[in-house]
Amino acid sequence: MDLRARFTDELKTAMRAGEAARVSTLRMITAKLKDTDIAARPGPPVDDAGIVAMLRGMAKSRAESVAMYRQGGREELAAKEEAEIAVIESFLPRQMDDAAMAAAVDAAVAETGAATIKDMGKVMAALRAQHAATLDMAKAGPLVKARLGG
Repeated sequence: MDLRARFTDELKTAMRAGEAARVSTLRMITAKLKDTDIAARPGPPVDDAGIVAMLRGMAKSRAESVAMYRQGGREELAAKEEAEIAVIESFLPRQMDDAAMAAAVDAAVAETGAATIKDMGKVMAALRAQHAATLDMAKAGPLVKARLGG
């Protein structure tokens, strides 16, 4: 089942169960998806990879908000944002653990023939092409840099 259909099914289920917070978050996701589709015009609607990227952005934005709310002593707002993050992350593919990430970096370095830090872009492009959905590129960057002796 594609992500668009999952959003609709989850929204119906949450509405029937009376889960107001989950309904609110799912409606926010669908509104953001409509905005993203409109921005992609006149081309086709955003595919699942684009939706995953959109969801990651939404989760990252809320994580930053949580830190700011905690800094300002607004624990109730931080808890609300964390609940939204949990709903958003339920649609994201599982992230690689550290061992799998290190193996993917080693494979990409070997595949591209990278030897110096100047080849980091090639390695990152190979990682993005093969593992975009399951690899956190922000964590992979330092691993690649260390592997190439930077």
